[in-house]
Amino acid sequence: MLMHLTLRQLQIFLAVARTGSTTAAANAVSLSQSATSAALNELESQLAIKLFDRIGNKLVLNDSGRVLLPQAHQVLDAAANIEQQFEVGDSLSATGLHIGASTTIGSYLLPTLFAQAFGRAAATYPRVTIANTARIVTAIVNFEVDLGLLEGPSTDPDLIMQPWMADELIVVAAPDYAIWPAGPVPLALLNSAGWLLREPGSGTRETVDQALRPHLPCLHSVGEFGNSEAIKHAAAAGLGLACLSRCVVSDLIRLGGLIELKTDLPALHRQFYLAHSKHKILSPRLRHFLGLCQGWTR
Repeated sequence: MLMHLTLRQLQIFLAVARTGSTTAAANAVSLSQSATSAALNELESQLAIKLFDRIGNKLVLNDSGRVLLPQAHQVLDAAANIEQQFEVGDSLSATGLHIGASTTIGSYLLPTLFAQAFGRAAATYPRVTIANTARIVTAIVNFEVDLGLLEGPSTDPDLIMQPWMADELIVVAAPDYAIWPAGPVPLALLNSAGWLLREPGSGTRETVDQALRPHLPCLHSVGEFGNSEAIKHAAAAGLGLACLSRCVVSDLIRLGGLIELKTDLPALHRQFYLAHSKHKILSPRLRHFLGLCQGWTR
């Protein structure tokens, strides 16, 4: 059977699906608007079906387009894997890998993982995108990253989730934030305190909400921040309490900028995950990196 579809057509289809117009897609794929529109029309003609609903100036995926979307991602991903497989160099190197990481993992764990996994003089380390868990999940599903290291679970049906490692969460405050009792801080005091929290969509925020709200139903937010580093320093400045990963705050605890509060709360832990699209073809490089992650202990 003679194949008429091209990788370029699928690339243009994905760009239109992502941007909602042939004009914006043209900029993304470095073509003229007319060439982009022609390629999309040719694809629809070859498939004998419309892939988008035309709503004013907006192109919106219809049911046929949504069927094609994961297949187009998979075909282009397979083509990229073929190119990487035959690049000159070590087929198990980090060359070409793009890793997505939730904020705490990307900022505090990945550098050490890379140093131990690849050595400090590696020719190339993986490219890394750091964002909150919700954004990394979207990037995985859209094949923008090869693998995600997530701070919380996801129910997205297009993901394969593997439990990775446990992370300890602790409650911290500035040494002079309040006068605490000598023993564990009772729940009533914690319930009346002001808390510094991550933004909605963050794996840390979801975990903290799930862990604290059953015990602190009136959990009072006095500030939301886009990363744990900002929360850590806000807590050290005396702006409120924070519940953060021990790896995030260990430096300021050691320097005396924060204290760990002993509380009546149960021990707080969360699960980290390795995640990739169920449509993803795992290249030798990616399988090798997955093995490095699974065997790594901090």
